[in-house]
Amino acid sequence: MSTSAAPARPEADGRVVVTGGTGFVGRAVVSAFRARGHDVTVVDRQSHPDPAVRSVVGELTDPDTLDTGLDGGDVAGVIHLAAITSVLRSMEQPAQTYQANVVVTQELLEGCRCRGIDCVVMASTNAVVGNVGHRRVDETVPLAPLTPYGATKAACEMLLSGYAGAYGMATCALRFTNIYGPGMEHKDSLVPRMMRAALSGDTISIYGDGLQQRDLVHVDDVVTAVLAAWQRRFTGTAIIGAGESVTVLELIEAARIVTGCALPVEHVPPKPGEMPAVIVDTSHAREQLGYRPAVSMLDGLTTVWRDFTQHHQRHERQHGDTARPAPEPTR
Repeated sequence: MSTSAAPARPEADGRVVVTGGTGFVGRAVVSAFRARGHDVTVVDRQSHPDPAVRSVVGELTDPDTLDTGLDGGDVAGVIHLAAITSVLRSMEQPAQTYQANVVVTQELLEGCRCRGIDCVVMASTNAVVGNVGHRRVDETVPLAPLTPYGATKAACEMLLSGYAGAYGMATCALRFTNIYGPGMEHKDSLVPRMMRAALSGDTISIYGDGLQQRDLVHVDDVVTAVLAAWQRRFTGTAIIGAGESVTVLELIEAARIVTGCALPVEHVPPKPGEMPAVIVDTSHAREQLGYRPAVSMLDGLTTVWRDFTQHHQRHERQHGDTARPAPEPTR
């Protein structure tokens, strides 16, 4: 996909449709657009908690749901976050993953084209390039996905490129690395697992030797990138990450510093197909979007720890739990 940026749009120039707007990243994106004066419509399986946000509840695979979200005549563009993102689920249910990711994206783009909606920003992933070992990944690395999830996102990127080329739409794919931040209490990735272990005193299971390298980007930096792509009407692909990778063991040590907890670990056999490293080059995003990740790992983990302890305390008050008090953050 070629890359370009059209003239910057006015600050609040119409309604923004956010698919997947009740999810972890979606809520943060919706809040950011609302703070900038936009009317927002969320299309998701459940209503958005903010009553000021118009909610269209349903499955995006249902054409009526998508039509209802896009109708109204005042839509400036779409932030497309909804997708099946589980690699394991994509391997178990490849047909459903194709339907939810590729078919929905095609119908979304066509719905936008038919209504004159000319801006789509989509959440993508570096899984589109597969396993490149310890090579630093930039946007020029050939697409070579190794899972149905990665393949569907690669297909979606090609659809975006096709609609940009054929119809002059501003379409972009932002390839996010591992996103973390407040609001991920119910997720099962490493960061929330560490926080739950800190609260409970449980042991953390590490797959393999823990020397796998990962790039973790804070949700605040992700939102900044989405807003920049929207504001600049960027067309193309950009990698959005911290630009600095850490090992799993280093991440756990950082969590120990933030939580003040021992966080004992146990090593278990590695998962099949796990990549040894995710090391990304964010210079293209810097050049095209002015992207500068601003949240350090320790500061970012502190925001997650604070969110987890507050959630834990609310749960105790509501349910009268007698579990030990949550430790206070150490920084």
